[in-house]
Formats: sequence, C-alpha cells, structure tokens
Amino acid sequence: MVQEASDAGHGVSGDPAQVVLDAPRDRAYWARRFEVSAEQVQAAVEAVGSDAARVAAHLGKPWPYEKSGIV
Repeated sequence: MVQEASDAGHGVSGDPAQVVLDAPRDRAYWARRFEVSAEQVQAAVEAVGSDAARVAAHLGKPWPYEKSGIV
C-alpha cells in the first residue's frame, strides 16, 4: 500500500508522515533517511504499510531521528 504524494503530510519532526515510493527520488530519499537500501524500504512498506513510524520500527530505526543519512 503506497500513499499518493498529496496525502503524505508531515509529522512533528518535519519528516513526511507517510512513506511515498512513487518516484525514484522518493525511493532514494527514504533509503537515505532510514540508512538502508531502497529494496528494504519497499519491503517494509509492503509488510507494514506506508506509515513512516511503522516502517521505521520494522526496519529497526528510531522515529523521528534527527541524525538520518540525508546530507
């Protein structure tokens, strides 16, 4: 289940509240954000849905986390 970009919204941390994987840049963003491969993010979304906190928990990553891999 992948949410549309217009439904993404932003959480308290400033990160989007929904993991959107519609475009290559979206997949790259979330892979960097969680410091995992894009394939791992895709598998997590397929397993638990697009809620960013649930995806983070599935990947064993804290949420929100200020020190993401995004530079």
